[in-house]
Amino acid sequence: MIPYHSLPEATANLGRNLTFAETLWFNYSAKKSDYFLFCHNILFLFVIFSLAPLPVIFLEIKRILPFDNYKIQPNIRLSLKQMLKCYKDVMVIFFLVVGPLQLVSYPSIKMIGIRTGFPLPSWWEMLGQLLVYFMIEDYTNYWIHRFLHNNWGYEKIHRVHHEYQAPIGFAAPYAHWAEILILGIPSFLGPALVPGHMITFWLWIALRQIEAIETHSGYDFPWSLTKYIPFYGGAEYHDYHHFVGRQSHSNFASVFTYCDYIYGTDKGYRYQKKIIQQRELAKGTKQNGQSHGTNGTNQNGRSRETQDFKTD
Repeated sequence: MIPYHSLPEATANLGRNLTFAETLWFNYSAKKSDYFLFCHNILFLFVIFSLAPLPVIFLEIKRILPFDNYKIQPNIRLSLKQMLKCYKDVMVIFFLVVGPLQLVSYPSIKMIGIRTGFPLPSWWEMLGQLLVYFMIEDYTNYWIHRFLHNNWGYEKIHRVHHEYQAPIGFAAPYAHWAEILILGIPSFLGPALVPGHMITFWLWIALRQIEAIETHSGYDFPWSLTKYIPFYGGAEYHDYHHFVGRQSHSNFASVFTYCDYIYGTDKGYRYQKKIIQQRELAKGTKQNGQSHGTNGTNQNGRSRETQDFKTD
C-alpha cells in the first residue's frame, strides 16, 4: 500500500511532482491493500480466458473467407457445443485451482519483493523485465514440457491437454490440475529473480496468457504482429506439437524456438515443412504454374492432403 495519504504528501516526500501515470496510480491504489491489488490477477485471468479467444472462435464457427484459408488443420472442426464444453471445463479448473492458488500465493509475491509504491517503472524497465520473464519461463517450461512427454507424465497428466489435436483458444489453459500447478513454477521464476512493480507483474500474467491463447488459436495469420518477434514460435509451430500428439518429440517450447533448435527437438517439424514444400513445388510444376492456394491447400502451407502426415 502506498504510504501517503494525499497527493501533496506524496509530492513532498518524493521531492518532485508526480507524473500523470503516478497520479492515476495513486488515485486508484492509495486506499487498497497490496493483497487486493495482487488479487486483480484473478479478474484479469477470467476476462482473458473468456474474451480473448472469442474472435477466432467466431471465425471457426462462421468459416468466413479469406480468414478461413489460414486455418492450420482445416479437416478438424469443432462444433459450438464442443467449444463451449471446453470453456466450461476450463472455468471449473479456474474456480477450483487457479483462483484459489492466486488467493494463497500472495505471501510468496510479498517475499520476492513485488512492490506497489512509487516510483512507477519506466516503459524501458517494464519491457526489459518482461523480456527476462519470457526468456526464463520459456526455458524452464521447455524442460518441464519435455518431462511431461515421458510415458508416466503423459499418461498421468499431460494427455488431458492433448485431447485437442487441433487446438482452439479456449484450450490454451485446458489441462490437468497438476499440470497447471507445475507450470506455475516457470511463470513465477522470472518475477522471483527480477522482481518489479505490481503493474509489471499484471502485464506479465496477462501477456503470457494472451500469448498462449494465440498459439492455440488454430489459425496462422500472416499479418500477426508476432511474426516480427525474433525466434517466436506462434500458432503453426505449436499446432504441429498438438497435431503429432502423444508421439511428439518436437516443438516443446512455449514461446520461442531457440530451445528446440539448440537441443534438436524441432527436427520433426522442420522435416515436415520440407516435405510439404517439396509436395507443393511438385504440385505447382504439374499444374503449370497454377496457384498453390487451390485444390485443398490452405494459406499457411499445410495442405489437406498432408493432414495425415505425422513425424516426430
